[in-house]
Amino acid sequence: MRAAVERGLLGPAAPVVGLLDVAGIRESAASLRAAFDAVLAPGTPVLHAFAVKATPLVPVLRLLDAEGIGAEVASPGELALARAAGVPPARTVLDSPAKTPAELREALVLGIAVNADNPQELERIDALMRSAPSRSPLGIRVNPQLGGGSIESTSTATATSKFGVALRDEGAREWVVRAYLDRPWLTRLHAHTGSQGIPLPLMARGAAETYALAEEINARAGRRQIDTLDIGGGLPVNFASDATTPTYARYARLLREAVPGLFDGRYGLVTEFGRSLLAKHGTVVARVEYAKSAGGRRVAVTHAGVQVATRTVYVPAAWPLRIVAYDAKGRPKSGTEVVQDVAGPACFAGDLLAEARALPRLDQGDYAAALDTGAYYFAHHYAYNSLARPGIYGFAPDGAGGTAFATVREPQTLDEIVAEAGGAHASALTTLSTPENR
Repeated sequence: MRAAVERGLLGPAAPVVGLLDVAGIRESAASLRAAFDAVLAPGTPVLHAFAVKATPLVPVLRLLDAEGIGAEVASPGELALARAAGVPPARTVLDSPAKTPAELREALVLGIAVNADNPQELERIDALMRSAPSRSPLGIRVNPQLGGGSIESTSTATATSKFGVALRDEGAREWVVRAYLDRPWLTRLHAHTGSQGIPLPLMARGAAETYALAEEINARAGRRQIDTLDIGGGLPVNFASDATTPTYARYARLLREAVPGLFDGRYGLVTEFGRSLLAKHGTVVARVEYAKSAGGRRVAVTHAGVQVATRTVYVPAAWPLRIVAYDAKGRPKSGTEVVQDVAGPACFAGDLLAEARALPRLDQGDYAAALDTGAYYFAHHYAYNSLARPGIYGFAPDGAGGTAFATVREPQTLDEIVAEAGGAHASALTTLSTPENR
Protein backbone atom coordinates (compact mmCIF):
# COMPACT_ATOMS: atom_id res chain seq x y z
CA MET A 1 0.00 0.00 0.00
CA ARG A 2 2.74 2.48 0.91
CA ALA A 3 4.64 1.67 -2.28
CA ALA A 4 1.51 2.02 -4.41
CA VAL A 5 0.84 5.47 -2.97
CA GLU A 6 4.50 6.50 -3.34
CA ARG A 7 4.54 5.37 -7.01
CA GLY A 8 1.37 7.33 -7.76
CA LEU A 9 -0.67 4.21 -8.53
CA LEU A 10 -3.05 5.46 -5.82
CA GLY A 11 -3.94 9.08 -5.21
CA PRO A 12 -6.31 11.90 -6.18
CA ALA A 13 -5.86 11.12 -9.89
CA ALA A 14 -6.17 7.35 -9.37
CA PRO A 15 -8.74 6.96 -6.57
CA VAL A 16 -9.45 3.22 -7.02
CA VAL A 17 -7.20 0.34 -8.12
CA GLY A 18 -6.97 -3.42 -8.00
CA LEU A 19 -3.80 -5.00 -6.64
CA LEU A 20 -2.70 -8.59 -7.29
CA ASP A 21 -0.11 -10.47 -5.22
CA VAL A 22 1.97 -12.38 -7.77
CA ALA A 23 3.82 -14.48 -5.20
CA GLY A 24 0.53 -15.47 -3.61
CA ILE A 25 -0.92 -16.59 -6.93
CA ARG A 26 2.15 -18.71 -7.60
CA GLU A 27 1.84 -20.28 -4.14
CA SER A 28 -1.81 -21.15 -4.70
CA ALA A 29 -1.01 -22.81 -8.02
CA ALA A 30 1.79 -24.81 -6.42
CA SER A 31 -0.43 -25.90 -3.52
CA LEU A 32 -3.13 -27.09 -5.91
CA ARG A 33 -0.70 -29.20 -7.92
CA ALA A 34 0.95 -30.61 -4.80
CA ALA A 35 -2.36 -31.49 -3.14
CA PHE A 36 -3.51 -33.73 -5.98
CA ASP A 37 -0.07 -35.10 -6.77
CA ALA A 38 0.00 -36.38 -3.19
CA VAL A 39 -3.12 -38.52 -3.65
CA LEU A 40 -2.99 -39.53 -7.33
CA ALA A 41 -1.28 -42.67 -8.53
CA PRO A 42 2.10 -41.91 -10.14
CA GLY A 43 1.79 -41.13 -13.83
CA THR A 44 -1.91 -40.22 -13.71
CA PRO A 45 -2.72 -37.59 -16.37
CA VAL A 46 -4.06 -34.49 -14.63
CA LEU A 47 -5.07 -31.05 -15.90
CA HIS A 48 -5.82 -28.25 -13.49
CA ALA A 49 -7.76 -25.71 -15.60
CA PHE A 50 -8.37 -22.27 -14.11
CA ALA A 51 -11.98 -21.09 -14.41
CA VAL A 52 -11.33 -17.98 -16.48
CA LYS A 53 -14.61 -16.37 -15.39
CA ALA A 54 -13.11 -15.89 -11.92
CA THR A 55 -10.43 -13.43 -13.09
CA PRO A 56 -10.60 -12.84 -16.85
CA LEU A 57 -7.28 -11.04 -17.28
CA VAL A 58 -4.74 -12.10 -19.91
CA PRO A 59 -1.63 -11.54 -17.71
CA VAL A 60 -3.21 -13.65 -14.95
CA LEU A 61 -3.91 -16.49 -17.39
CA ARG A 62 -0.35 -16.36 -18.70
CA LEU A 63 1.05 -16.41 -15.15
CA LEU A 64 -1.08 -19.43 -14.27
CA ASP A 65 -0.10 -21.19 -17.50
CA ALA A 66 3.55 -20.68 -16.54
CA GLU A 67 2.68 -22.31 -13.20
CA GLY A 68 1.20 -25.38 -14.86
CA ILE A 69 -2.46 -24.34 -14.75
CA GLY A 70 -4.57 -24.45 -17.94
CA ALA A 71 -7.85 -22.68 -18.70
CA GLU A 72 -11.53 -23.56 -18.42
CA VAL A 73 -13.51 -21.22 -20.66
CA ALA A 74 -17.25 -20.65 -20.95
CA SER A 75 -17.64 -18.16 -23.82
CA PRO A 76 -15.95 -17.03 -27.04
CA GLY A 77 -14.53 -14.09 -25.11
CA GLU A 78 -12.95 -16.30 -22.47
CA LEU A 79 -11.49 -18.56 -25.14
CA ALA A 80 -10.03 -15.49 -26.87
CA LEU A 81 -8.44 -14.42 -23.57
CA ALA A 82 -6.93 -17.87 -23.03
CA ARG A 83 -5.54 -17.92 -26.56
CA ALA A 84 -4.12 -14.40 -26.15
CA ALA A 85 -2.40 -15.60 -22.99
CA GLY A 86 -0.81 -18.49 -24.90
CA VAL A 87 -2.68 -21.30 -23.13
CA PRO A 88 -2.38 -24.33 -25.47
CA PRO A 89 -5.60 -25.90 -26.80
CA ALA A 90 -4.58 -29.19 -25.19
CA ARG A 91 -4.74 -27.46 -21.79
CA THR A 92 -8.08 -25.74 -22.45
CA VAL A 93 -11.60 -26.97 -21.61
CA LEU A 94 -14.82 -25.46 -23.01
CA ASP A 95 -17.85 -25.52 -20.70
CA SER A 96 -21.00 -23.49 -21.27
CA PRO A 97 -24.74 -24.14 -21.23
CA ALA A 98 -25.27 -22.11 -24.42
CA LYS A 99 -22.56 -22.97 -26.95
CA THR A 100 -23.32 -21.89 -30.52
CA PRO A 101 -22.49 -24.03 -33.58
CA ALA A 102 -19.64 -21.62 -34.36
CA GLU A 103 -18.17 -22.02 -30.86
CA LEU A 104 -18.34 -25.79 -31.09
CA ARG A 105 -16.81 -25.80 -34.56
CA GLU A 106 -13.90 -23.62 -33.44
CA ALA A 107 -13.22 -25.77 -30.40
CA LEU A 108 -13.24 -28.99 -32.42
CA VAL A 109 -10.94 -27.52 -35.07
CA LEU A 110 -8.48 -26.37 -32.38
CA GLY A 111 -8.59 -29.66 -30.46
CA ILE A 112 -10.02 -28.12 -27.28
CA ALA A 113 -11.82 -30.42 -24.84
CA VAL A 114 -15.60 -29.93 -24.86
CA ASN A 115 -18.22 -31.03 -22.34
CA ALA A 116 -21.64 -31.19 -24.00
CA ASP A 117 -24.32 -29.70 -21.76
CA ASN A 118 -27.46 -31.34 -23.13
CA PRO A 119 -28.88 -33.67 -25.82
CA GLN A 120 -29.41 -30.89 -28.36
CA GLU A 121 -25.81 -29.81 -28.06
CA LEU A 122 -24.65 -33.38 -28.45
CA GLU A 123 -26.63 -33.55 -31.71
CA ARG A 124 -24.68 -30.54 -32.96
CA ILE A 125 -21.42 -32.23 -32.04
CA ASP A 126 -22.61 -35.37 -33.84
CA ALA A 127 -23.02 -33.39 -37.05
CA LEU A 128 -19.62 -31.73 -36.68
CA MET A 129 -17.91 -35.06 -36.02
CA ARG A 130 -19.52 -36.59 -39.11
CA SER A 131 -18.31 -33.76 -41.31
CA ALA A 132 -14.80 -33.44 -39.83
CA PRO A 133 -13.68 -35.80 -37.06
CA SER A 134 -11.81 -33.97 -34.32
CA ARG A 135 -9.01 -34.83 -31.91
CA SER A 136 -10.81 -32.89 -29.15
CA PRO A 137 -11.49 -34.86 -25.96
CA LEU A 138 -15.29 -34.93 -25.73
CA GLY A 139 -17.67 -35.69 -22.89
CA ILE A 140 -21.05 -34.90 -21.36
CA ARG A 141 -21.77 -32.73 -18.34
CA VAL A 142 -24.17 -34.26 -15.85
CA ASN A 143 -25.97 -32.84 -12.84
CA PRO A 144 -26.14 -35.34 -9.96
CA GLN A 145 -28.97 -33.27 -8.39
CA LEU A 146 -27.60 -33.56 -4.86
CA GLY A 147 -28.87 -30.24 -3.55
CA GLY A 148 -27.54 -26.75 -2.97
CA GLY A 149 -25.46 -24.87 -0.45
CA SER A 150 -25.92 -21.67 1.51
CA ILE A 151 -25.94 -19.42 -1.60
CA GLU A 152 -28.74 -20.46 -3.94
CA SER A 153 -27.52 -18.51 -6.97
CA THR A 154 -24.16 -20.31 -7.02
CA SER A 155 -25.49 -23.82 -6.34
CA THR A 156 -25.05 -25.85 -9.53
CA ALA A 157 -26.30 -29.30 -8.51
CA THR A 158 -29.87 -28.56 -7.44
CA ALA A 159 -32.86 -30.45 -8.85
CA THR A 160 -33.61 -27.66 -11.32
CA SER A 161 -30.09 -26.38 -12.11
CA LYS A 162 -29.67 -25.15 -15.69
CA PHE A 163 -26.36 -27.02 -16.05
CA GLY A 164 -25.86 -30.47 -17.54
CA VAL A 165 -28.10 -33.51 -17.89
CA ALA A 166 -30.22 -33.96 -14.75
CA LEU A 167 -29.36 -37.54 -13.80
CA ARG A 168 -32.34 -38.18 -11.53
CA ASP A 169 -34.95 -37.08 -14.04
CA GLU A 170 -36.92 -39.98 -15.52
CA GLY A 171 -34.93 -41.76 -18.23
CA ALA A 172 -31.97 -39.35 -18.05
CA ARG A 173 -29.37 -41.76 -16.67
CA GLU A 174 -30.16 -44.38 -19.29
CA TRP A 175 -30.00 -41.72 -22.00
CA VAL A 176 -26.50 -40.74 -20.84
CA VAL A 177 -25.31 -44.35 -20.83
CA ARG A 178 -26.74 -44.97 -24.29
CA ALA A 179 -25.18 -41.73 -25.59
CA TYR A 180 -21.74 -43.08 -24.68
CA LEU A 181 -22.36 -46.58 -26.00
CA ASP A 182 -23.43 -45.11 -29.35
CA ARG A 183 -20.42 -42.77 -29.58
CA PRO A 184 -17.02 -44.34 -28.95
CA TRP A 185 -15.43 -40.89 -29.25
CA LEU A 186 -17.08 -39.74 -25.98
CA THR A 187 -14.27 -40.37 -23.49
CA ARG A 188 -14.86 -37.88 -20.69
CA LEU A 189 -17.52 -37.33 -18.04
CA HIS A 190 -18.00 -34.01 -16.25
CA ALA A 191 -19.87 -32.76 -13.20
CA HIS A 192 -19.43 -29.56 -11.20
CA THR A 193 -21.05 -29.73 -7.76
CA GLY A 194 -19.16 -27.09 -5.81
CA SER A 195 -19.12 -23.33 -5.54
CA GLN A 196 -19.07 -20.74 -2.78
CA GLY A 197 -21.35 -21.91 0.02
CA ILE A 198 -21.19 -25.63 -0.90
CA PRO A 199 -19.89 -27.89 1.90
CA LEU A 200 -16.97 -30.19 1.07
CA PRO A 201 -18.88 -33.45 1.79
CA LEU A 202 -21.47 -32.46 -0.82
CA MET A 203 -18.69 -31.73 -3.33
CA ALA A 204 -17.19 -35.16 -2.60
CA ARG A 205 -20.58 -36.80 -3.12
CA GLY A 206 -20.77 -35.14 -6.53
CA ALA A 207 -17.41 -36.64 -7.48
CA ALA A 208 -18.53 -40.03 -6.19
CA GLU A 209 -21.73 -39.94 -8.27
CA THR A 210 -19.71 -39.03 -11.36
CA TYR A 211 -17.24 -41.84 -10.75
CA ALA A 212 -20.06 -44.37 -10.23
CA LEU A 213 -21.66 -43.36 -13.52
CA ALA A 214 -18.34 -43.70 -15.35
CA GLU A 215 -17.89 -47.17 -13.90
CA GLU A 216 -21.40 -48.13 -15.04
CA ILE A 217 -20.80 -46.86 -18.58
CA ASN A 218 -17.45 -48.62 -18.88
CA ALA A 219 -18.91 -51.86 -17.56
CA ARG A 220 -21.73 -51.78 -20.08
CA ALA A 221 -19.32 -50.86 -22.88
CA GLY A 222 -17.08 -53.78 -21.92
CA ARG A 223 -14.02 -51.52 -22.08
CA ARG A 224 -12.57 -48.38 -20.55
CA GLN A 225 -14.36 -45.96 -22.83
CA ILE A 226 -14.39 -43.11 -20.31
CA ASP A 227 -10.77 -42.46 -19.47
CA THR A 228 -10.98 -39.00 -17.83
CA LEU A 229 -13.24 -37.49 -15.18
CA ASP A 230 -13.67 -33.72 -14.94
CA ILE A 231 -14.75 -33.01 -11.36
CA GLY A 232 -15.04 -29.24 -11.76
CA GLY A 233 -13.89 -26.82 -9.10
CA GLY A 234 -15.83 -24.75 -6.61
CA LEU A 235 -13.65 -24.96 -3.51
CA PRO A 236 -15.14 -22.31 -1.19
CA VAL A 237 -13.08 -19.38 0.08
CA ASN A 238 -12.88 -18.14 3.65
CA PHE A 239 -13.76 -14.44 3.53
CA ALA A 240 -13.80 -14.06 7.33
CA SER A 241 -10.05 -14.01 8.01
CA ASP A 242 -6.61 -14.28 6.42
CA ALA A 243 -6.61 -18.05 6.87
CA THR A 244 -6.80 -20.16 3.70
CA THR A 245 -9.42 -22.73 4.53
CA PRO A 246 -10.44 -25.21 3.34
CA THR A 247 -7.18 -26.11 1.63
CA TYR A 248 -6.67 -28.04 -1.58
CA ALA A 249 -4.85 -30.69 0.45
CA ARG A 250 -7.84 -31.21 2.73
CA TYR A 251 -10.22 -31.49 -0.22
CA ALA A 252 -7.95 -33.89 -2.11
CA ARG A 253 -7.67 -36.15 0.95
CA LEU A 254 -11.44 -36.09 1.42
CA LEU A 255 -11.94 -37.06 -2.22
CA ARG A 256 -9.50 -39.94 -1.92
CA GLU A 257 -11.38 -41.23 1.13
CA ALA A 258 -14.80 -40.84 -0.50
CA VAL A 259 -13.87 -42.02 -4.02
CA PRO A 260 -10.71 -44.14 -3.83
CA GLY A 261 -11.19 -45.52 -7.34
CA LEU A 262 -10.83 -42.02 -8.74
CA PHE A 263 -7.19 -41.99 -7.65
CA ASP A 264 -5.94 -45.47 -8.55
CA GLY A 265 -4.59 -44.44 -11.96
CA ARG A 266 -7.40 -45.78 -14.14
CA TYR A 267 -8.82 -42.32 -14.84
CA GLY A 268 -7.21 -39.08 -15.86
CA LEU A 269 -8.39 -36.09 -13.85
CA VAL A 270 -9.46 -32.54 -14.72
CA THR A 271 -10.21 -29.82 -12.16
CA GLU A 272 -11.65 -26.34 -12.76
CA PHE A 273 -10.88 -24.19 -9.71
CA GLY A 274 -11.26 -20.43 -9.98
CA ARG A 275 -12.13 -18.35 -6.92
CA SER A 276 -9.91 -20.39 -4.61
CA LEU A 277 -6.84 -19.72 -6.74
CA LEU A 278 -7.19 -15.93 -6.92
CA ALA A 279 -9.55 -14.50 -4.29
CA LYS A 280 -7.07 -14.08 -1.45
CA HIS A 281 -4.42 -12.55 -3.68
CA GLY A 282 -6.36 -9.48 -4.78
CA THR A 283 -7.34 -6.24 -3.05
CA VAL A 284 -9.54 -3.36 -4.14
CA VAL A 285 -8.21 -0.09 -2.73
CA ALA A 286 -10.25 3.13 -2.85
CA ARG A 287 -9.55 6.68 -1.72
CA VAL A 288 -11.95 8.33 0.72
CA GLU A 289 -13.18 11.36 -1.18
CA TYR A 290 -15.38 12.66 1.63
CA ALA A 291 -16.12 11.72 5.24
CA LYS A 292 -19.34 12.89 6.85
CA SER A 293 -22.13 11.92 9.25
CA ALA A 294 -25.75 11.00 8.67
CA GLY A 295 -28.21 10.13 11.41
CA GLY A 296 -25.38 9.94 13.90
CA ARG A 297 -23.35 7.46 11.83
CA ARG A 298 -20.07 8.18 10.08
CA VAL A 299 -20.01 7.65 6.31
CA ALA A 300 -16.80 7.32 4.31
CA VAL A 301 -17.61 8.00 0.66
CA THR A 302 -15.06 6.15 -1.48
CA HIS A 303 -14.55 5.34 -5.15
CA ALA A 304 -15.18 1.58 -4.79
CA GLY A 305 -18.73 0.35 -4.87
CA VAL A 306 -21.08 -1.55 -7.11
CA GLN A 307 -18.87 -1.15 -10.18
CA VAL A 308 -16.12 -3.32 -8.65
CA ALA A 309 -18.01 -5.26 -5.95
CA THR A 310 -21.37 -5.96 -7.54
CA ARG A 311 -22.24 -9.11 -5.61
CA THR A 312 -21.33 -7.58 -2.26
CA VAL A 313 -23.40 -4.45 -2.89
CA TYR A 314 -26.50 -6.27 -4.11
CA VAL A 315 -26.32 -9.36 -1.87
CA PRO A 316 -24.24 -8.25 1.15
CA ALA A 317 -25.34 -11.06 3.45
CA ALA A 318 -23.98 -13.72 1.07
CA TRP A 319 -20.85 -11.82 -0.03
CA PRO A 320 -19.49 -9.75 2.88
CA LEU A 321 -16.02 -8.26 2.56
CA ARG A 322 -13.39 -7.41 5.13
CA ILE A 323 -12.34 -3.76 5.03
CA VAL A 324 -8.98 -2.44 6.26
CA ALA A 325 -8.32 1.26 6.87
CA TYR A 326 -5.13 3.01 5.69
CA ASP A 327 -4.02 6.61 6.01
CA ALA A 328 -3.19 8.95 3.15
CA LYS A 329 0.37 7.57 2.94
CA GLY A 330 -0.77 3.96 2.73
CA ARG A 331 0.00 3.06 6.35
CA PRO A 332 -2.44 0.93 8.39
CA LYS A 333 -4.65 3.03 10.65
CA SER A 334 -5.08 2.14 14.29
CA GLY A 335 -6.81 3.66 17.27
CA THR A 336 -10.37 3.54 18.54
CA GLU A 337 -12.78 1.89 16.14
CA VAL A 338 -15.82 3.81 14.96
CA VAL A 339 -19.02 2.33 13.57
CA GLN A 340 -19.27 3.66 10.02
CA ASP A 341 -20.50 2.93 6.52
CA VAL A 342 -18.00 2.49 3.69
CA ALA A 343 -19.90 3.81 0.70
CA GLY A 344 -19.24 3.71 -3.02
CA PRO A 345 -19.63 6.41 -5.69
CA ALA A 346 -22.78 5.16 -7.44
CA CYS A 347 -26.03 7.11 -7.26
CA PHE A 348 -28.18 4.80 -5.17
CA ALA A 349 -28.41 4.41 -1.41
CA GLY A 350 -27.44 0.77 -1.26
CA ASP A 351 -24.04 1.28 -2.87
CA LEU A 352 -22.12 0.19 0.23
CA LEU A 353 -19.00 -1.96 0.62
CA ALA A 354 -19.74 -2.25 4.32
CA GLU A 355 -22.59 -1.05 6.51
CA ALA A 356 -22.30 -0.16 10.21
CA ARG A 357 -18.78 -1.62 10.32
CA ALA A 358 -16.44 -0.95 13.28
CA LEU A 359 -13.17 0.36 11.81
CA PRO A 360 -10.54 2.94 12.65
CA ARG A 361 -12.08 6.24 11.64
CA LEU A 362 -11.76 6.86 7.90
CA ASP A 363 -11.11 10.51 7.05
CA GLN A 364 -10.88 12.40 3.79
CA GLY A 365 -7.79 11.30 1.85
CA ASP A 366 -7.52 7.94 3.64
CA TYR A 367 -7.88 4.60 1.85
CA ALA A 368 -10.29 1.71 2.35
CA ALA A 369 -9.03 -1.68 1.19
CA ALA A 370 -11.47 -4.50 0.43
CA LEU A 371 -9.64 -7.79 0.98
CA ASP A 372 -10.00 -11.15 -0.78
CA THR A 373 -11.21 -9.52 -4.01
CA GLY A 374 -8.88 -11.21 -6.50
CA ALA A 375 -11.77 -13.17 -8.05
CA TYR A 376 -15.18 -11.93 -9.22
CA TYR A 377 -14.52 -8.33 -8.17
CA PHE A 378 -12.33 -5.70 -9.87
CA ALA A 379 -11.95 -7.75 -13.07
CA HIS A 380 -15.77 -7.86 -13.49
CA HIS A 381 -16.64 -4.25 -14.07
CA TYR A 382 -20.26 -3.14 -13.85
CA ALA A 383 -20.63 0.15 -15.71
CA TYR A 384 -23.17 1.78 -13.40
CA ASN A 385 -23.08 5.60 -13.76
CA SER A 386 -20.48 5.07 -16.53
CA LEU A 387 -17.84 4.71 -13.83
CA ALA A 388 -14.43 3.93 -15.29
CA ARG A 389 -12.80 0.54 -14.98
CA PRO A 390 -9.92 0.83 -12.50
CA GLY A 391 -6.32 0.07 -13.26
CA ILE A 392 -5.03 -3.28 -12.05
CA TYR A 393 -1.43 -3.84 -10.97
CA GLY A 394 0.49 -6.91 -9.95
CA PHE A 395 3.12 -6.61 -7.24
CA ALA A 396 6.05 -8.69 -6.03
CA PRO A 397 9.24 -8.16 -3.99
CA ASP A 398 11.88 -6.29 -6.01
CA GLY A 399 14.81 -8.17 -4.45
CA ALA A 400 16.07 -5.09 -2.65
CA GLY A 401 13.59 -4.91 0.18
CA GLY A 402 11.00 -2.99 -1.82
CA THR A 403 8.05 -3.71 -4.07
CA ALA A 404 7.93 -3.91 -7.85
CA PHE A 405 4.72 -3.30 -9.79
CA ALA A 406 3.53 -4.33 -13.25
CA THR A 407 0.48 -3.07 -15.11
CA VAL A 408 -2.12 -5.79 -15.62
CA ARG A 409 -4.83 -3.55 -17.04
CA GLU A 410 -4.70 0.18 -17.77
CA PRO A 411 -7.33 2.42 -16.16
CA GLN A 412 -10.19 3.09 -18.54
CA THR A 413 -10.20 6.56 -20.09
CA LEU A 414 -13.20 8.85 -20.62
CA ASP A 415 -12.70 8.56 -24.37
CA GLU A 416 -13.00 4.78 -24.07
CA ILE A 417 -16.22 5.14 -22.06
CA VAL A 418 -17.69 7.37 -24.77
CA ALA A 419 -16.61 4.95 -27.51
CA GLU A 420 -18.24 2.00 -25.72
CA ALA A 421 -21.43 4.05 -25.34
CA GLY A 422 -21.79 4.51 -29.11
CA GLY A 423 -19.85 7.73 -29.45
CA ALA A 424 -19.00 6.97 -33.07
CA HIS A 425 -22.71 6.72 -33.85
CA ALA A 426 -23.95 9.84 -32.04
CA SER A 427 -26.31 10.83 -34.89
CA ALA A 428 -27.59 7.34 -35.63
CA LEU A 429 -31.03 7.84 -34.09
CA THR A 430 -31.66 11.46 -35.07
CA THR A 431 -30.95 10.68 -38.72
CA LEU A 432 -32.97 7.47 -38.83
CA SER A 433 -35.74 7.88 -41.39
CA THR A 434 -39.28 7.13 -40.15
CA PRO A 435 -42.69 7.68 -41.78
CA GLU A 436 -43.31 10.66 -39.47
CA ASN A 437 -40.20 12.65 -40.45
CA ARG A 438 -39.95 11.89 -44.17
